[in-house]
Amino acid sequence: MINNIRFSAQWVLPVMVGACLLVLCVLVQPTAAINQIPIPDPKPGSFGLEATKLQAPPAQGATITTPSNGSSFATSPLTVNGICPPDLLVQVYNNNVMAGSVMCVGGSFSLQASLFSGLNELSAIVYDALEQAGPTSNITTVTYTDTHFTAFGALVTLTSSYGRRSAAAGSELSWPLQLSGGNGPYAFSIDWADGTPTELKSQALAGLVTVTHTYKKAGIYQVNIKVTDVNGVSAFLQVIAVANGQVDSAATASPTGTAATTTKILWIPAAVALVLLAPTFWLGRRSQIVSLRNKMLKERDSYAGE
Repeated sequence: MINNIRFSAQWVLPVMVGACLLVLCVLVQPTAAINQIPIPDPKPGSFGLEATKLQAPPAQGATITTPSNGSSFATSPLTVNGICPPDLLVQVYNNNVMAGSVMCVGGSFSLQASLFSGLNELSAIVYDALEQAGPTSNITTVTYTDTHFTAFGALVTLTSSYGRRSAAAGSELSWPLQLSGGNGPYAFSIDWADGTPTELKSQALAGLVTVTHTYKKAGIYQVNIKVTDVNGVSAFLQVIAVANGQVDSAATASPTGTAATTTKILWIPAAVALVLLAPTFWLGRRSQIVSLRNKMLKERDSYAGE
């Protein structure tokens, strides 16, 4: 009988402890899976490596649906609409000059583009995330006639070599613009689309103009830039700014959105450990008593053998 008690007391305790550890590991493992590994900010003087998965450029291009070919207009900017492959950048060109860019959402795009005096040939090209270009769209020809700027002898033109620029959230994003025509000084009005007040900027002369902005949150933003010269002649440019980083979730107060979930999961192993504390203590005491009894019996048998 003593041997049976010894066997059960020595094996029940390790089995119970092992079961407790197994339960804790199973319940804690989902917590580690939910929590995202923090990405440390790069330190000064450090180097980083980036790998890009190669993919084929877009096979399908955009199509301009409005305005219709051969139309005439007396106002600028003009709204250009069309269809496109979803989630690609669409850059609209006017007489081979970049007139604006917009993201393709739901298979369509719409943006405002400034017109040149006289004939304007509008086309669109889509770009993927690797800046690979797709096929050129159909060419739509429209005519722009406006006597306002001709009274002063110059039309204002605003363009850029970049339809999309990116920077890390919290870092400064710079955008080079090319301003030509008109008469200075020029007044810029820039809507960065992040809820900040419209930025006002003055430029004395035409030429290369660099505008800068710092986005606090990661995301994709539609930037609208308008410039007006001293005579009231205006130009308009619409482009895409990308703030890289982890996108905040509006549905949670926590930046990562995992704090509440982690707290709920950790209560389960804590409760299990609390419930198993008493029987584990009892088994430990029981094992200790059985060990002492076996030791006494062993010593008694050794004396009896002498």
